[in-house]
Amino acid sequence: MENKAKISVFGAGKMGTGIALQFAVTGFPVKLLAFDVREQQTSAGVIEDNLKLLAENGLVDADRCDEIRKRIDIVLDFDEAAREADFAIECVLENMELKQNYFARLDQACKPGAVLCTNTSAMSVTEIASKSVHRERILGTHFWNPPFLIPLVEVVRTADVSDHAVDAVCDVLREAGKKPIVVKKDVPGFIANRMQNALGREAVSIIANGIADPKDVDDAVKYSFGMRLGTIGPIEQIDAIGADLCLSISSYLYSYLEDSHEPSPLLKEKVERGELGFKTGGVGMQTWTAGEMKAYKDGLITNLIKVGKALERF
Repeated sequence: MENKAKISVFGAGKMGTGIALQFAVTGFPVKLLAFDVREQQTSAGVIEDNLKLLAENGLVDADRCDEIRKRIDIVLDFDEAAREADFAIECVLENMELKQNYFARLDQACKPGAVLCTNTSAMSVTEIASKSVHRERILGTHFWNPPFLIPLVEVVRTADVSDHAVDAVCDVLREAGKKPIVVKKDVPGFIANRMQNALGREAVSIIANGIADPKDVDDAVKYSFGMRLGTIGPIEQIDAIGADLCLSISSYLYSYLEDSHEPSPLLKEKVERGELGFKTGGVGMQTWTAGEMKAYKDGLITNLIKVGKALERF
């Protein structure tokens, strides 16, 4: 452990706690900053539960759990978390002013060689860093939930960040068992969320236009190209079937696809009626029973583990 970088995670919510666990599992010493005693206790419990889940599914050896647990020091003092960090990862609320002020503070508190990372899922990293002095060491590291299972981390460049900082983050992420990809331009939604939301927009449009019911839309993804997505990406698909065929299909089809720049009226109507999905008793785009909601929640993690094992992602 002596040769491992020191990791500090700021914010002990779901994402921060999961990121801390991933680094600890792969041998890194971690300081996890909680905002109060209650969050400190809650995050310790979440770590315990997730560690047990990983052990039960054979992703960590049960006899290593105590060793992993001890690598995570959940602290309440900001300066203690910042002081020795080689990599500081911010996981606070998605509020621009809050993040800007937080990074200005991190920039002052962390040692000169530290790299500062924001886990924002969509906000401009350049704007987040704008109140900081040493913007060459600030970049985005967008982990996906749950971060101790989903391999991808989007490493987001800004115009100010140094190549050294980007390379150092990618190296430490690989050492932590993650799959870093570099987002060369700081654009809203980065890479994966842009593609995910394009799919979501088309899916809602199909329902709104009476083309298919919600369940059939989901099944269309899960039982067709969704099964391929773990093994072949969209650009590989173009090369596999031929750019000429893709051009022919897109020349005909694209004019029929949803291209609205506003959220779907159907989504707005659902929100106005208070039909939010699981948050409102299961009434949303479709209606869920209590048993169906429980089965979904219980199966999400275990199914991710099954898929990850099958594809040898961990």
